[in-house]
Amino acid sequence: MTPARGDHEARRLEVSEAVWRVLSSRGFEGLTLRAVAAEMSASTGLLTHYFPHKRALVAYALDELDRRSLARPRRTAPVDGSAPPPAGLPRLRAALLDILPLDGPATAGNRIWVGSWDVALADPELAAAHAARYARSRALLAEHVATAQQLGELPAAPPAAQLAAGAQAFVLGLVVQVLFAPEEFPPARQEELLDAYLAGLAVPLP
Repeated sequence: MTPARGDHEARRLEVSEAVWRVLSSRGFEGLTLRAVAAEMSASTGLLTHYFPHKRALVAYALDELDRRSLARPRRTAPVDGSAPPPAGLPRLRAALLDILPLDGPATAGNRIWVGSWDVALADPELAAAHAARYARSRALLAEHVATAQQLGELPAAPPAAQLAAGAQAFVLGLVVQVLFAPEEFPPARQEELLDAYLAGLAVPLP
């Protein structure tokens, strides 16, 4: 008998939660069908209905990481009823803060993201999917940059896409430093470095 749709969706949610728990505790290196099955107290045979091989599981885990990252609360779109930061430079700053490991959940998420790089780089299709995710993030940053340029908060040149790429590179580099030396880069220090970077962008080139 084919499982009812509600049962199927409930099982997929259970699988998603188990994948996430394995990622959170063991990273991508420890992500296996056996490990996920153990988290569910299920057999690996059950999981083959969803993931016929390890690569399918890894691809799903990368998508799940992306979904959870997009779903978490954002400074650019508060869920508590408060107003978002003004458009332009304040909203660009908020978007960049959303990337940084400023608290426990953000740190855990960033650890998983960084751990995913090696896995993705080893597979051309997974690498392309990851590249698309970062390109999407750059495009969103470029929208904030363009607004800031229109408002006169940032110089009109270089182009918004170029400034967005530099900003993304800056925060991702800072993420790596924070993960390896958290005591040297507490939240206040991260914000200080970001504000100094943004201040430098606001100064017109000679």
